[in-house]
This record gives sequence, structure tokens and C-alpha cells, in this order.
Amino acid sequence: MRDQQEQQQHEIATEEKLPNGLLRHESPVNSSRTQVEQHDYAYYKQVFAGHPMPFAYLDLDLLEQNIRQVVQRADGKRVRLASKSLRSVDVIRRILASNPCFQGIMCYSSREAVYLALQGFDDLLIGYPAWNKLDIAAVARATSAGARITLMVDSVEHVQQIEAVASQHEVRLPLCLEIDMSLDLPGLHFGVWRSPIRTARQARPVIERIMASPHTWLDGLMGYEAQIAGVGDNIPGHSIKNSIIQRLQQRSIAEVAERRATLIKLVESYGLPLRFVNGGGTGSIVTTGAEAGVTEITVGSAFYAPALFDYYRAFRYQPAAGFAIEIVRHPRRSLYTCLGGGYIASGSVGPEKQPQPYLPRGARLVPLEGAGEVQTPIRYTGKIPLRPGDPVFMRHSKAGELCERFTHLLLVANGAIQEEVTTYRGDGQCFI
Repeated sequence: MRDQQEQQQHEIATEEKLPNGLLRHESPVNSSRTQVEQHDYAYYKQVFAGHPMPFAYLDLDLLEQNIRQVVQRADGKRVRLASKSLRSVDVIRRILASNPCFQGIMCYSSREAVYLALQGFDDLLIGYPAWNKLDIAAVARATSAGARITLMVDSVEHVQQIEAVASQHEVRLPLCLEIDMSLDLPGLHFGVWRSPIRTARQARPVIERIMASPHTWLDGLMGYEAQIAGVGDNIPGHSIKNSIIQRLQQRSIAEVAERRATLIKLVESYGLPLRFVNGGGTGSIVTTGAEAGVTEITVGSAFYAPALFDYYRAFRYQPAAGFAIEIVRHPRRSLYTCLGGGYIASGSVGPEKQPQPYLPRGARLVPLEGAGEVQTPIRYTGKIPLRPGDPVFMRHSKAGELCERFTHLLLVANGAIQEEVTTYRGDGQCFI
């Protein structure tokens, strides 16, 4: 009974109307429900008929809608792709080619950045500090070969470590200074633990150390407001929590803008030209883009639109990526057991990190078992007859982590599989 009530709450919540009159599950770019609803269980079942499961797929028609919405929401600002949310060279290349506003990639590791440079990509920003000297040396060698890879720093020690390697390889390496964008309140840290730099006083020693080094220069600034970009504010059944999150996010938006502007002015006071000022993420495209000093916004999850991004008041992207698991048992009426499916997302442990049944609509996990390593029971009481051998289509909680479980993505468009492309795993790569 509780499962049914939760499902009903979810359906009611996802039918909520937005201020512009759209239903929440509709795309603000393409408000035609008919086009989206054609991509239903019968549609995907026919498209993938006979294909062995499990498999992962990317719906190019829905990806195109998501791309258009990102471009629209960015409103003229440059968009840097977050590779951790894509993890496929072909998909990254496809999105970069789709619109001139997409420029550059934010990588999640130095080895990944070097690999992407070898694939012909340029303007690679590593979103996290590299400390291991072998990893930094790989970046130095790639730089000597003509790659443009920017390393992330937030301390004097980071600069010294990079300088030592760069001097050995006789290269100059560009650096990006990360500033903390979290909101600290009494008893509450609203955000994520990243950079220790929040003020001009804290940033000065790092900037001056970069300036003093003959082997580095300050290429850009970055601040990631995770508490806005990656936290949903419209979770079904949590009205009080949603209200608190919304108020905290509004307060964060103002503080983030002020903090970033202060650091930009500090850099300008040194006479240093910044190639870029990076900020934001999928959930904060509009608010980050509204800051005059921001030159680019990082976006990744919007393209695949994983389940965690269903619960935002301001937008809804189309579920372009998913995976299929096969029904192999029918242990009881309305219960269907599938092979595999336990592709759990990273982060704090909670039910929201489980993949969610997507199609047929109304299917749901069994709370006491969840999505399992070798089997996933699905409860379904709808009208579509299900049998062993039939697929259940799932959506991963987060975006790019799906690609760590599959070597290939099946690209679908116009009711057919167009091609099969590799993920990082399919390329034999595992960076973290």
C-alpha cells in the first residue's frame, strides 16, 4: 500500500504545472507531449527487439531536445561539457558539434584529459586537483605535444607540486584557481567540500605563488555551486524539505555571485587577464549565467537527464539515456524478476541512488530488495502484459556513471538503432 501511495504521489508531483503553463514532465523547449509519449514502452521494445540484455542506450531524438534546452537556458553564455556526465568520446564529439556555444571540456582526472587530448579534443580543464607527479608529468608531456590542458589548484602546495614537474619538463602549465561556493550557516554546511578558498585574503597567497612561478600562469577561475546546480527542490512527498532547500538556494545565489565577483576583482587588481571564469552546472544554468563575470557554464547531466534531475521546479529535461534489463522470472502476480540491474550511483547512501524503473510506466522497485547485483524484482500492475524475455527499461540515478557499467551505447533515432558507440569502458579506459 505504501509503495502504491508513493507512486501516486510521484505521478501527481510530475503532473504539476509550471508558471509557463507546461506540465512538469514536458520540455520547455518542445512542449509537444505527443512526440515524447511516442517514446513509450512499445516504442523501445520494438526498437531493441532481439538485442541481448542488459544494454545501455541513448535516444538521439531526446538528446537533441535536451541540447536545444541547454542552449536556450545558457542564453548566449559559453557551455563547457562535463565529461564525467557523458563518458563517451563519440557522444562528447556529437554534442560539441551540435552548437557553437559548446566549447571545451571539464575533465574529472588528469589521465582522462590526456586521453581526450589524444582523441583530438582541445581546451581541457581538469575539474579536480592532480597531485601525483606521474599524472602531472603526463599533462606536461601532452602540453609539450601541443595540447591545452588546464590544471586545477586551490593551495600553494598544489602550485609548488605542479611547478616542480613542469620545470623538469621545461613547459609552462596553465592553472585554474577554484573558489569555494558553499553556504555556511550555524550548524549547516550547504554545499560540498571542495576548495578551502572563500575570500580574497585566502586567495592572495595562491595567486602570488602562481605569479612567482616561471612554469605556471593563472588561466581561469572556477566555482561550483553544487547546492544549487545539483540539489533538486521539488522532491515528491517532501514539501517542508523542498521549502527549506528553496530558501537556502535563493540565499546561496546571492552569496555565490558576490563571492565570485570579489575574486574576479582581486585577479584584475593584479593585472592578470583571465581566459575564462567558470561556474555552475545543470541545475544552475540560468542563475550562474546571469552573473556578468561568468564567461562559461559547465553542463553535463542535462544531456542524459538521469533520474536525480527529475525534481526541479524550474526545468525538466527529457530522459535520453537508460538501460534495459531482462525479465527472467515471474515469481508472483505483479512481480517480475530481472537479471542484473544493481547499478548504484555514488554519493551518500540512500534510495535515491538506486536506478529507477522507467518503462513500462508504473513499474517500481521492491523496497526490501531494491536493484540487485544479479537480480532486480520489479512490481508492476499495469495493463501491458509482461513475460520472461521482455525488457524493463531503467534510468540511472546519475548521468555518466551508467557508462562505467556498459562498454557500448546503442544510439536510437527515428524508431531504429542508428549505430553502436563505445563508452570509456568500451575504449578500455578506467580513470578513477
